[in-house]
Amino acid sequence: MPAGLGSGPAVMGRTAWPGSWLGIDVGGTKVALRAESDGGEVSEHVFRWRGRGLESDLAQLAAELAGFRRRVSGGIAGIGVAMPATVGTDGLVTTWPNRPEWAGLDLRRTFRSCFGDTPVRWADDGDLGALGEARALGCDDLLYVGVGTGVGGGLLAGGALWPGPDRGSLELGHVVTDVDGPVCRCGRRGCLQATASGPATLTRAARMRGAPVGYEDLRRGLPADEEWAVRAVDLTCHRLAVAITGVRELLHPGTVVVGGGFAAGLPGFADLVAHHLAALARPGVPAPVVRASLLGPLSTLHGAVALARLLGSGPL
Repeated sequence: MPAGLGSGPAVMGRTAWPGSWLGIDVGGTKVALRAESDGGEVSEHVFRWRGRGLESDLAQLAAELAGFRRRVSGGIAGIGVAMPATVGTDGLVTTWPNRPEWAGLDLRRTFRSCFGDTPVRWADDGDLGALGEARALGCDDLLYVGVGTGVGGGLLAGGALWPGPDRGSLELGHVVTDVDGPVCRCGRRGCLQATASGPATLTRAARMRGAPVGYEDLRRGLPADEEWAVRAVDLTCHRLAVAITGVRELLHPGTVVVGGGFAAGLPGFADLVAHHLAALARPGVPAPVVRASLLGPLSTLHGAVALARLLGSGPL
């Protein structure tokens, strides 16, 4: 098992339990798998895409899944899949900037060929980040904000994902927060992720510094109070707070969890989002509680397992 992946008792060899729930986090550069039994046994595996091309990706995915499932005796009871791509209600991938060759792929047909008759459901990775964090916190009303290569979001209201996997996802990263801002990868100007994602923050920091800025540069510059680092991150957190405030006014989540790989590595990031949220609050509508992620980069993977467990239990 790769270092740092998961927190439960991992079993590297053949695991023996009567049935397991499988979560799959499909990413642009790697795929993470996690199987859990009701008895608490856990097995995990991560692999990186070897190259480019839809046929190559699908062949590798099928082979890796087959190998992983052989380690889990007793079979898989249900499968949850986290997809970063935009997927229509017909199951067709509409867009995926990180792997554009997946556009047009029929997920229903693809997963049927990979999983056979095993029940499977997929959802947006931001939605499943919310589900994973909500289960970890024991919280039924929660907004998740994941800051990484893009900005993802997910919302649980009354314990159910909103608006629900069959109605689309909570695309927080595509909320317009600056109509005069930079052009997003989706082609629209001013989306939140065009100003508040990890790459957008690094680009802004480099412009302010007058020199290239990598992630480690930013991590060192922020606690050292380097002006270019502080200003760049402050604007990111302000834009996140603007978007969160809009969600707060409409849907009233009581808790906001800030996660994602980019945010997790920057000290005080969630606190700075909370500071801007408090400044934006209006009388009678207090800002929600803001917490740093409990699961870190594993929020989505744990959410995918939770989605698998919910199969057959009613509406999500």
